[in-house]
Amino acid sequence: MLAAEAQLKALMLSALAGDAAAYRALLAALGELLRRYYARRLRDAASAEDLVQETLIAVHTRRATYDTALPFTPWLYAVARYKLLDHLRRGRVRATVALDDAVDLFAEDESEAALARRDLDRLLETLPAATREAIRQVKIEGLTTGEAAERSGRSEIAVRVGIHRGLKALGDKLREGRSREDR
Repeated sequence: MLAAEAQLKALMLSALAGDAAAYRALLAALGELLRRYYARRLRDAASAEDLVQETLIAVHTRRATYDTALPFTPWLYAVARYKLLDHLRRGRVRATVALDDAVDLFAEDESEAALARRDLDRLLETLPAATREAIRQVKIEGLTTGEAAERSGRSEIAVRVGIHRGLKALGDKLREGRSREDR
């Protein structure tokens, strides 16, 4: 999986840089990947092929929105998932799958987790380094405040205060972002 991610990302980066051959190779590789993705989720081959084409068009038209610092496949699968949901909503179709094939539906889809990690990283980057590290160690990695203090060379009280202030600042930023969206 990591090799496929690296190969697809390299093709996408080359395509974004203007390499037409890399873009053709990317679209061909994505076509195969998307055919498998939609075939596992839909029984109608014609609809699956239509969704492959719609997704390739969406990738083409939205390629400038891809953040090159991030993995490529979560971005691709997010586009594919939205296209699938749009299709199901349009037809008010409920996907049905034979019980033997249900295992494929529950295969791990890491795109949600990758997007959440990206959003969390962006938020944490707005905090001072010591505060950011304390929050990562205690709230994400699960260390005690004593262990985090020992690692950082700070007092346990300083770590607790830093975490408290950092979480408050993050909450303020989120509320500020929501109030801007409501306008």
